[in-house]
This record gives sequence, structure tokens and C-alpha cells, in this order.
Amino acid sequence: MLHLRLIVPAARTDEATAVLEDCSGVTNIVVLPGAGRDPKGDLVLCDAARESANEVLSRLKWLETEGSIAAEQIELSLSEAARDAVHEAPGEPDDAVIWEQLSQKVYADSRITWAYLVFLAIATQLSGIAVLQNSIILIVGAMVLGPEFGAVAAICFGLLHRNGHLIVNALRTLVVGFGFAMAITYACALVSYWLGWIVPGDLDTSAEFQFIVKPDRWSFIVALLAGAAGVLSITAGKSSALIGVFISVTTVPAAGYVAVASALGDWSEVAGSVSQLAVNLAGMVIAGTLTLLVQRKFWPQVGRRSSV
Repeated sequence: MLHLRLIVPAARTDEATAVLEDCSGVTNIVVLPGAGRDPKGDLVLCDAARESANEVLSRLKWLETEGSIAAEQIELSLSEAARDAVHEAPGEPDDAVIWEQLSQKVYADSRITWAYLVFLAIATQLSGIAVLQNSIILIVGAMVLGPEFGAVAAICFGLLHRNGHLIVNALRTLVVGFGFAMAITYACALVSYWLGWIVPGDLDTSAEFQFIVKPDRWSFIVALLAGAAGVLSITAGKSSALIGVFISVTTVPAAGYVAVASALGDWSEVAGSVSQLAVNLAGMVIAGTLTLLVQRKFWPQVGRRSSV
């Protein structure tokens, strides 16, 4: 369940509480008159099933400008009334997409931050070292560390809602992020080459690493599956499943391979790695967008009355 905290203008408190009482899956409604100071108003508290969140937030959208709405996940609720509310709300909690929450997340993930750049640069360098050392363990670690799926999910959300501004921002985040990460990895590999630490022959990878430089139909299928699973893990709040998505796709390893191969002058392998990177990103965007479309259109209570 979600715990909602509303600050409502006193003149409209009855209207807000009437909405809460009318929505299925809402319980534990509390009104504290005059408790709000900034903004001023009455404080209204309630608990709502995830399946009911879209309807509640949509009908109280006016509070975004006239008051305030805050929501947080309830980890433990010992209440028969809460259990009845979840049972009353149509659908299942894990199937419900809270579109306002998802909107805020993808907008945040579409921004370029230093943390994003550093994580992606470290992941790409780990991939470059893994290729040179033929280390599967390092490849897996680099995949898990890569933060690029947030921007991919933002593109999917932007395509679903035809939001060109969000799509452009997310694409820029991907391009700048991978460009920065590959430039850092290229510079480090070039210095290592000058010092004699690595030589072109080090890129003679084993058969286990050929999936990085030789994309095929399976690469695209894996990317499709990963994109669908990634979006589902974000919308359902299953962060553990997102780790599996990171391990499934080879975006970061491909970027690391491009940087190292460029530094060693092995241009024959660069094109394959670039293609692998493009195939993975395209597959995830296609599958992620289709998954969001299905969630909004067909699943019970998913997106009902959503104003996003």
C-alpha cells in the first residue's frame, strides 16, 4: 500500500475527503484541520492500495498547484481495514503502474548527472579490462554497474506519451554518457598501450566473448526480452529483477570493446561492437515501449483515469 499525505486548502477539504471516500482501496483517512503551514491548509492522511493510486492522484491533480501531495511505500501494515482495502481494489498490486511515480522517475533518469557519468565510465573501463583479460566475472560486474537503462526507460515513456522533449533529453543522456565513458576508457587504454602493458594481440578473445563483437538474431531477441523485463521491474518496484536485465544485455561491454579496440588500432572489430551496442539499445526501446503500451491499455486498473 501507499501512504498519502495531502495539504488541502481549508475551503476544499470536504471535496478532497469525498474523493478519497469514493475511491475503492482507500482507508485510514485522517483529517488534521489547520496543520499545514507551508503551504497553508488542512493535513489529510490516508492509505491507498497501489491499484487505486492512479484514480486518487488523477482526481486530486488540482492539489499540485493549490496544495501538496506526497506518497510513500508502506513496508508493514497491520490492519484489517487495510487488507480489506487492497482486496476491494481491482487488480493485483504488482500489476499496477503508478504513472505519476513512473513519470517522475524517468524524468530524473533522463538527466545527465556526475554520478551517472562516473558509474558508466567505471563500468565501461571494467568491460575494457575484462575483454583484455578474458574475464567473464569482470564482464558481469560491468553489466551490473552500468546505469544506462534508466535513460532507455525514459525514451520508452516519452515514445508512449509522444513527449519529444523527454525523448531528446534521454537520447542526449545516452549519447553523452557513452561518449564520455568510451573517451575515458580509450584514453586509459592508449596510455596502457604506450607503456607496453597491452598489445593488439590481447584482443584475441575466446569464444565466450564473441557475443560482444558479433551481433546476430539472438542479440536482438535478448535485447527485446531484457527491455520488457526492465520496464516491468521498474513499474512493479522489483529492483532485484532489474539486475538480471543489466546482466542480459551487452551495451556496456560493447562500449568498452569499442574503446579498447580503437586505442589498439584494431578497426575490424570496432564495427561489430558498435552494431551490438545499437542492436541492444534498439531492442530494449522497442520492447520497453510495447510493454508500457500493454500495461496502460490492457491490464486491470493500470492507467485507469491516469492524467499523465
